[in-house]
Amino acid sequence: MKDKIRALTRRTSQADPRDVLIRLNQIVRGWANYFRHAVAKHTFRMLGAFLWHRVIMWLKTMHRWSWKDVRSRLLGPHGSWLPITAGGIELINLARTPAITRYRYRGDTIPSPWPTA
Repeated sequence: MKDKIRALTRRTSQADPRDVLIRLNQIVRGWANYFRHAVAKHTFRMLGAFLWHRVIMWLKTMHRWSWKDVRSRLLGPHGSWLPITAGGIELINLARTPAITRYRYRGDTIPSPWPTA
């Protein structure tokens, strides 16, 4: 997975950011949908941080931004990070992928195989 992200976000790449974000979203969304039924919340968070960092470094190199430029473009008015967008396409946030809930209590909703008296 990381190799695919690295291949799309090479620092010397001059690809259109909109096309790159579309392709990254396709790859990451497919991977997340496959693994979301496992206990992978920590993995999603770590992979999301890796993806965000790679895209930021690629954009910094492409646009010749400093870290100060990145902060001025991507920090919201209250200090929270805004999503990375290019041409109306927003980079997916893997940490918000819904995961399964384990060991939920079902109580009396489990049907009994024995007849009730």
